[in-house]
This record gives sequence, C-alpha cells and structure tokens, in this order.
Amino acid sequence: MSRAAGDRADWDVVVVGAGPNGLAAAVTLARAGLSVRVYERADQAGGGAATRALTLPGYRHDVCSAVHPMAFESRFFREFGLRSRVPFVTPDLSFGHPLDGGRAALAYRDLARTRDELGRDGAAYERLVGPLAAQATAVAEFTGSSLLGIPADPPTAIRFGVRALEQGTAAWRARFREEGAPAMLTGVAAHTILPQPSIAAAGAGLALTAYAHAQGWPIPVGGSQAIVDAMVADLREHGGEVVLDHEVRSLRELPAARATLLDVTPRAFLRLAGEAMPTGYRHALEGFRYGGGVAKIDFALSDPVPWAHPELRRAGTVHVGGTRAEVADAENAVNAGRLPERPYVLVSQPSLFDPGRAPDGRHTLWAYTHVPAGSVADRREAVIAQIERFAPGFRDTILATCSRTALDVERHNPNYPGGDIAAGAPTMWQIIRRPVLTPDPWRTPLAGVYLAGASAVPGPGVHGLAGWFAARSALRHEFGTRVLPDLSPKETSR
Repeated sequence: MSRAAGDRADWDVVVVGAGPNGLAAAVTLARAGLSVRVYERADQAGGGAATRALTLPGYRHDVCSAVHPMAFESRFFREFGLRSRVPFVTPDLSFGHPLDGGRAALAYRDLARTRDELGRDGAAYERLVGPLAAQATAVAEFTGSSLLGIPADPPTAIRFGVRALEQGTAAWRARFREEGAPAMLTGVAAHTILPQPSIAAAGAGLALTAYAHAQGWPIPVGGSQAIVDAMVADLREHGGEVVLDHEVRSLRELPAARATLLDVTPRAFLRLAGEAMPTGYRHALEGFRYGGGVAKIDFALSDPVPWAHPELRRAGTVHVGGTRAEVADAENAVNAGRLPERPYVLVSQPSLFDPGRAPDGRHTLWAYTHVPAGSVADRREAVIAQIERFAPGFRDTILATCSRTALDVERHNPNYPGGDIAAGAPTMWQIIRRPVLTPDPWRTPLAGVYLAGASAVPGPGVHGLAGWFAARSALRHEFGTRVLPDLSPKETSR
C-alpha cells in the first residue's frame, strides 16, 4: 500500500473500521507488540455497538446492539477479560414473549423455573434446551468458529445439530402442545431475519437460548459503547491509535503496512480494492448475498412499558409478535419482500436495569423490526401498534421517538447494506461460506489484506471473533508467529 499524505511513519498494521471486530483485531495485534492504527468513518468508535443521544437531552440510546448474549460466552471476550473491565447487569428474566389475553412465555436464567412456568410443555422445553445450556460454552465454541473444522466437543455439536434439524424443519411442531414454548423459541430464532422454520435460524436461536439459561443475556452499564470504550482504552494503552471522521475510499489511500485488516463487507472490499482484486475472488465476493433489513425505533418514555403481563417488566428483552405461527408469517413476509401488517418486534428497555440511560424516573426503549432490504418504510406506527397490543397504554408513555428506515440504517453504517445488520444473510450455506469456502476465510488474495468483519466467519453478533480470527491469521502469515498474545486485563504494558 502507498503511504497516505501527511503520514510520517508507516505502521505494522492498519485496520479499517472501529466496530467490535475491527477493534478486536487491533487489540490483538497491538498486544503482540505491533504498531496499529485504526481508521473509522464515524465521529466515534463502535459501529453497531455505539451509544448516542437520539431523542431528548439526557437520554442515551444504543444505535444497534443493546443486549449482549455473547459478552460472557465469546472466547475473544473471555480472553480479553471483558467481564472485569465493563460493569454488566444480567436480568434474572433473560427474555419474555407476550401472548394475547395478558399471557406470556418467560425464559428465566433458571431453567427449572422456566420449565415450571411453561406448564404442560415445560418438560419438553427442558429436554430440548437443557443439554445445550449445560454446555453453553461448548456451544459458543462450536458456533463461533469455522464449521469446516472438527468441533472440539463432538457430542455437544451432535446434540446441537439434531435439535437444529428438529426446530428448523416441519418437525418443529411435534414436541409441543401449547403456544408458549414454541412462540418463545421462534421469537429468538427470528433474530436472524431468515425464513421460519429454517435450520440456520433454528441453530442461532438455540445457541442464544442456551446462553439465556446459562450466564444470561447481560446489559452493559452505560450502553454498548462501554464495551467499545474498553477495547479502545486497551488499544491505546498498548500504543495503538484510532483516527475518527476518516472515511477510507481506496486501499491506495492507506499508509504502508505489513498487514491491513478490513472490518467491512465484501461489497465494500470490492470498492476499496478496485482493479487490484483478482477476477476469481471478485466473482466469489459478488456472489455473497445480503439479507433483509431492519427499521429501528428508539423511544424516550415517561414510564416503563405497561405490559399486560406484569412479569415482562423484569425482562431484559421482549420478543413481540404473538404465536409461533404469527412470528413465522411476519418473518416469511419480509423474506418475500413484503411489509407484515403485524410485525415481529424485538424490544429492550435498558433503563430498567441501568437508570443512567435516562433522567430520573424516565426511560429509554430500544426496538427494531424486520423489513425487506433497502426499504424506505417508516415503521414507527406499526411498531407502536404491535407493542400497544400487548401493553395497553404504551402510546401514552411516549415522549419522543427517533425512527430510522432500513436505508437510514445503511447510511449510518455502510456495513449494513440495505439495513442488513447481519452484514450478509446468515443462511446455512453462507455460515459455512463466509465470505468464501476456505479453511482461512479471513485471508484474501491481496498481499497482507484480511477481512475482519461480520461478513467473515463466524458471522454476525457482538463477539469480536471475526476480528480476532483475522488477527490470528495475520500474525501467522505476515509476522511468522503462532503464539497468541495475552489479552487479559493484567497485561498493561508493551
């Protein structure tokens, strides 16, 4: 790469993108004793894990991610000691799923309590989820790595696969007799923006559900930005640098470096590389497919959401959409290019657990719903109506809103093409081939250039793993070492 104008020295490593994956790569390489500079297009680091003022003064909203099921299970975050760097609140009620008539299905961290609350289907739910929750870290290791390799814990991988096959096919109806448990499982699987049922959606849903009954779904105090700030602080402590408000339009603009790691999508990589991209690899990246988008609505509220089922007021996350069939219909409509009349809505009210997110006595509410890619529809009213269905009087608590269409989401973060927050449809084929089918999908044909974003293995989520894996590959191929640096908090000097 050529040296950028004004740079007085080259760097060992240049990273493009200061989202969780780009920062994970930067932290890892700086801990290895390398000089690292990160370029970020936005005016603050974080990408999908940023926290901003979006509605009224004194209200802090998570721009994309709000609740972090992988904060305690990601191997990168465990190595990094995230739990000791950032204060978290982990609700006893991981998630809830309201149903008509003031009913709800409730997923407590305590699996036995969840079983008892689910009534006739409780034992069946426990048999499905229990073995995975008991081995949640093994599930995270299996799903958070390349599926081309041999799993470290084959029995857990087999149990996981069998259950994903069941819940990802027409067999998903066989286990349950009532509405609560299947609605709850589909509400989690619907995070993927994939057709329902599908094996990939079921697999992601089962993994997230396992974490909900293991260490829970934690919420960072101060917002998702707290996770990012901890990573930036560590990078700087080890000599790294973050340059904000700097959009990279071509790889030729970057300073000379032995390794360049890109926290971007394949689409963006094609633009950055231009004619330098080999034809075969270009065609492979052009075949990478993106999925449905999200429309995001943030609320400033006068009071907590008045859920008809009062226990939902203790839930860290609420999946709004009705029965399993209703959620499936809504998600399948999105995948067919239509806007559902009664959408699936993912909701969290962090201010219940972190009062600093809003002025005294007030609250923030985070919500998004799925829409066809590139949609310009403002879904504010549809989301309000669906929440009001299960929380009569909700509309009266609204003080202000910030509504973003799928295209607005992309404008804020180009890593979300058409509003696709997964940075590429997480179908079964694209989880294996992400973005190309190879044992080292982070390494590209361009000398010293690596893909380190959510479009690479292991895919979407705030876990830092794609960046960490890309950094490991760069250490091996560009710097000749397989020795991984210590990432723990106690290691504070270079």
